[in-house]
Amino acid sequence: RLWDVRKLSSSLAVLKGRMGAIRSIRFSSDGRFMAMAEPADFVHLYDTRQNYTKSQEIDIFGEVAGISFSPDTEAFFVVADRTYGSLLEFNRRRMNYYLDSIL
Repeated sequence: RLWDVRKLSSSLAVLKGRMGAIRSIRFSSDGRFMAMAEPADFVHLYDTRQNYTKSQEIDIFGEVAGISFSPDTEAFFVVADRTYGSLLEFNRRRMNYYLDSIL
């Protein structure tokens, strides 16, 4: 559950994992996104401006060692699986439809 400490009578949202308890939570520097990682296999990204209803799930193979946003919030990093040692980088997708009008 996600709580606002100014109003503890009800939770803002119920955010569920797939396999286990949530091990790590990070917010982007602009506060727009929240990421939470399970101990293994799944990382969940939520849009805070959409009241946590819009989300994306990243399915990876192995244990999740850590998550982090870049300072400019353009990239998201997942460190996974201590056996094989992997660093995954995900970039934000931008929809710049105004560029289509130039062509």
